[in-house]
Amino acid sequence: MSLRHFFRRPPAVTVQQAMELLEAGALVVDVRRDQDWRRHHIPGAKHIPLDQLEERAQELPEDRLLITFCTGGLLSTGAANLLADLGFDAINMARGLIDWRAAGGPLTSGTD
Repeated sequence: MSLRHFFRRPPAVTVQQAMELLEAGALVVDVRRDQDWRRHHIPGAKHIPLDQLEERAQELPEDRLLITFCTGGLLSTGAANLLADLGFDAINMARGLIDWRAAGGPLTSGTD
């Protein structure tokens, strides 16, 4: 992934908007490291660490909105830009886990 993916601003949504989009069928793509994923993640999210995203993008549905997610929004900004460059409809959840927790969003742990 090139540095330009981190400097361009993809469309971003608040946690409240993300929750509404999830109810409407969007998919969260969690790009954090494995240990962060195991500690806690959004139920139903697809986990693909950022450093694997380009080679594993074919695992993602092409017919759903993808909401990229990380701890604070920086890694997921690059992920949303990369996915958009690859032809996916992708947006970034601004402030990621920080705002998700503050809003009382559900979290689970383990490898599910």
